[in-house]
Order: sequence, then C-alpha cells, then structure tokens
Amino acid sequence: MSSTTTKQASALMVIIAFATVYLVWGSTYFFIQKAVYDIPPFIMGALRFLVAGLLLLFWCIYKKEKLWNPQQIKVAVLSGFLLLFIGNGAVIWAEQKLPSSLVAVLVSAAPLWFVLLDKPKWKENLTSRPILIGLSVGFIGVILLFSEKVSEALSSSGSVEQVLGLLILIIGSMSWAGGSLYSKYKGTGSAIVNTMWQMLAASFAFTIFSFAGNEWKGFQWQSVSNEAWLSVLYLITMGSLAGYSAYVWLLQVRPATQVSTYAYVNPVVAVLLGVFFAGEHMSTIQIVGLAVILTSVLLINLARQRKEKQVLAAKRSLKMEAA
Repeated sequence: MSSTTTKQASALMVIIAFATVYLVWGSTYFFIQKAVYDIPPFIMGALRFLVAGLLLLFWCIYKKEKLWNPQQIKVAVLSGFLLLFIGNGAVIWAEQKLPSSLVAVLVSAAPLWFVLLDKPKWKENLTSRPILIGLSVGFIGVILLFSEKVSEALSSSGSVEQVLGLLILIIGSMSWAGGSLYSKYKGTGSAIVNTMWQMLAASFAFTIFSFAGNEWKGFQWQSVSNEAWLSVLYLITMGSLAGYSAYVWLLQVRPATQVSTYAYVNPVVAVLLGVFFAGEHMSTIQIVGLAVILTSVLLINLARQRKEKQVLAAKRSLKMEAA
C-alpha cells in the first residue's frame, strides 16, 4: 500500500466495516469493565490479544498469506504497541477506576488528536478556520469533562486515582491516533497480517507488564466468574477479530479522519449500555462535555469533507481543460 493513497473497496464492504467499528467498539467498553472486575488488566489484555492473534495466525497460514516481511513486521509491531498496548491498555486500566460510559466519552476526543498528529496534513488542517474552531470547541469539551473530577480530587483524596485515570486515557487516546496514522502511512501488505502481528506484539507487551506489575501473585483462574470469561470471549471475537480487523482495513481504504468518526457513535453505545445494564450515571456537565466534543469532531469532519470535494472538483476541472 502506498503511504499516501488509499485502496479501492466496495461501498458495501466499507459500510459493513464502519457499522462494525461503530457499534461493536461502543459495546466493548461495557465488557472490558465486566472483565477487569475479576481479571487483572494486563493479564486480561495479554489473554485477549494472544488468543485473537493466534487465531488470525492460523487463518493467515490457511490462506497462505506472506507472514515474514521484515518491514511489514517492524511497522506492525510498533503500531500494535501504540494502538493496542498503550491506546487500548489505557482504556483497560482506566476502567478499574472509572465508569465505562465516562471512559468512552473521553476517548471520543480521539479525532482531535488525528488532526493534530497528522503531520502530512498539517498545512491543510491547521490553516482551516472550521477545523481550528472544531479543535477549540473540542478542548472546551475535554475541560468540561475534567472539571468535576478535578474538583472531587481537590476535596477528596479518593478521587485522585480517577483524575490519574483520565490523564492516562488522554495519553492512550494520543497514542491510538499516532499508531493509527503510523500504520496508515507506513504500513504495507495484507491488512489481516498487519492485524495479526499487532495483536501478538501487544500480547507480548501486556504479558511483560503483567509480571512487572506482580499481577500473577494471588491471581486464581478458578475465581474468575462466568460473566468475566464471557466478556473476554466477546472482546476476543467481536472486539478484536471483528472490530479491530475492520478498523485496520478501513485505515487502508479510507482517509484516517473519516475512519476516526467511529468516536462519534461509540460513546453513545457505551453510555446506553452503562446506564441501562450497569446502573451508571452521567452528570449534566459530563453530558454537556460529550455534546461539545461530538460537535467539535463533527465540525472537523465536515470541514475535511468540504476540502476533499473542492480538491476533487479542481482535479476534474484540470482533466477537462487538458482534454
């Protein structure tokens, strides 16, 4: 794959992939929280991505995919570390301290980082008034989300961990955007092979940190509830094999900023699941923060779409003149 172009794909496959990323990923926040209730976060991440990665490995062998391209492996391993270990790992860790709906809301700021970290598009993005307005509105939304937790931390020592969780989520969100862009611009070869190496690399990192964090001491497999195991199974099959594979493929065939719109729908799905099935509560100011963030990413996406249409129209005009 070229670093600056996208592959052609059928409209139906693109729609199915977007629907998978939108809906399935929104539900994973709920199931991550169910899983980490009984399973330490790094152990859970190692297990999830090891099983999913091995299943993809067997599939790649069955399909006779080319597995041993050094450059492809290098890019996949680094992007997998950024995306799955730091990006998704931040979510797994934070859900020990924060409601799944709040985690999804904060992660919804990811498209802002896509704009800021997409260096090849800096001139286009950062000279666009609508995009800059969208960025400003987005950061106001993040401040609104932080305000209550920061106030709680100042008045209660127990809330300091929650603020730490929010800060880790911001780092994870930045890492997710950076890893996505690195994978898009530097990635080569089959999307399923890239996904497989990313998952195995992330599983290795999670395993190392599970030992470093002494998570295995006192952990007993038999004490894990059926609900937690079913949640891990859902994360492996739907979250990783279906959702993440669809995401990596979309990065190859669609612009990164368009793919990042999964963050518009994920929080809504996560909030609904958290409220209706986990008894979670969203405060008014957090709901306002969600609305502000979603407004900002919508403004950014609309600006990018208008720009792309203008570029396409200009190219068509030049072709007509040349003819």
